[in-house]
Amino acid sequence: MSAQTTGHQAGPGARVRPGVEEDLAELTRIYNHYVIGTPVTFDIEPFTVDRRRPWLLEHPDSGPHRLLVAERGGTLLGYATSSAFRPKHAYATSVETTVYVAPEHVGHGVGGLLYAALFEVLEREDVHMALAGVTVPNEASRRLHQRFGFRPVGVYAEVGRKFGRYWDVEWFQKRLSRQR
Repeated sequence: MSAQTTGHQAGPGARVRPGVEEDLAELTRIYNHYVIGTPVTFDIEPFTVDRRRPWLLEHPDSGPHRLLVAERGGTLLGYATSSAFRPKHAYATSVETTVYVAPEHVGHGVGGLLYAALFEVLEREDVHMALAGVTVPNEASRRLHQRFGFRPVGVYAEVGRKFGRYWDVEWFQKRLSRQR
């Protein structure tokens, strides 16, 4: 996959492609920004590249569990994933989706570019439902998910503790296919 954008807010020349081993250091840097400085992920210790590698390998370039990156001129702008929602087999057609944008590129349409490409790919897979957990407050993420057709389905109150306080997680879901 190599979706080009023209005139999109992410900027001319931005493209989306599968993430590869050569991206791992930058993917780790982007994620660690959110680990260290925000509650949007409940990981609390930064990752090394080696510790992050198993996550990369869980996202091949085919099937329902994907890792897509946005880049422009060789610079990674961010990434989106679809991952297993739960390990039990009955959940196999449900995925949890996430988007992480490099801090220097937040607010420029990168998240939307990535989600558009991710859902285009997932339309061709045996995926029925996409779910997303958003630590609240996070109005930008809430708007992004609703823009892509997710609907809020509930809040898990005080389920994560980070930075000395408890955080709520709002859950969203989106149907991707007709029931098979």
